[in-house]
Amino acid sequence: MADFSLTTLFVVPVGNTLPSTGSTQDLTAGQVGIFTSLYTVANAGNIADYPYFYVAQGRTNTYLQGSKRSDKIAGCPGGQSCKSNVTEWYKSIGCGTAVNQITDVVNFNVKPGDIVTLTLRGFSNYLQTLYFNGWTKSVVVNAPCLACGENPCSDVDVPELIDRLIYQLNLHAPGNAPENIYFTQFYSFQRVGNDQNAFLRITGKPLTVYGQPCDVAADPWEYDRFYFRTFIYAGPATTADFIVADPCNVIAEPIVRQRSSYPAGTSAEVQQLEKNFYSYQAGYLKHLYRMNGYNENFESWVSNGTVYDLYYIKFNEYDKSAYQWGDYIMEDSTVILAVPQGATSAIEAILVAGLGPVAGDNVCVTTTSTTTSSTSTTTTTTTQIP
Repeated sequence: MADFSLTTLFVVPVGNTLPSTGSTQDLTAGQVGIFTSLYTVANAGNIADYPYFYVAQGRTNTYLQGSKRSDKIAGCPGGQSCKSNVTEWYKSIGCGTAVNQITDVVNFNVKPGDIVTLTLRGFSNYLQTLYFNGWTKSVVVNAPCLACGENPCSDVDVPELIDRLIYQLNLHAPGNAPENIYFTQFYSFQRVGNDQNAFLRITGKPLTVYGQPCDVAADPWEYDRFYFRTFIYAGPATTADFIVADPCNVIAEPIVRQRSSYPAGTSAEVQQLEKNFYSYQAGYLKHLYRMNGYNENFESWVSNGTVYDLYYIKFNEYDKSAYQWGDYIMEDSTVILAVPQGATSAIEAILVAGLGPVAGDNVCVTTTSTTTSSTSTTTTTTTQIP
């Protein structure tokens, strides 16, 4: 979102009923409605007959302030007016379940006795505040002989090699790592297969979710995910940066089967947006103090555990003559409607009738590769996500 955009957030309560009569002053606390330029109720059948419309929401505290209301929005899909002021109109589909990265290390090509090093470099917002260019750590093992056949040391026992790697990876538990950070906090490891075609599966874990205390400034919600890069090579661990793999030293192939994603439209995200944009529409007591007890005018209509679809409408001032000459920059406005998933059809139908088709091509990705394994059988289902 660009700078200098005055943003109004409307969080539609769970169970919201769009008004069918009355005007903005008749909205109950939290109720969201869409109104015509005459402040009558707008619906999909009549919204295009008016030059512009408003989005409004009732307040609990109406002292010295009326309903929370947007500025004039003119979409011009047809009808009386073609004086559109909308510059962007799109939808972001909520996705409360983020997927984790899955990387398979396959096609081992190692000689018995070789030193094999596996290096993982992990990234997240917090990891990168501690470690420049990601948290990088390695384990080193010797490739074991395949103890069968006429020459038992002609081939490597791939399952045993993978098991040795997993053992070392799991060893880094509290007490063994001087920096008190260890692999199993961020990764899980699994051998898939019991023969020479076996491979190592590395799965990233969900990031720790920190609680929200009474301090509104502590642990703010942020876009974050955990992702990692995998390097496997012959020889001891190196501190050199990994830029280009040596084609003469490829002993296995790391393949990213699934990339991690960001959650979107979660209740925690929308609660943070309520705080970020609170002052733009507060009639008074605009500041949010660190302790909740001092924010008596702040209202939250988010339901915990609810996933929201977000509608964005960005628009300019409807009446340009309202801006006289001055040493200021003209500001546009943005309206964000956070609507609980499953309750979007009524509101979206009105907005589409007033603004035209809504743009938005994001897809909620929830498919995760799964594997079940035992000493005798292995079943793998993999969905590759670029």
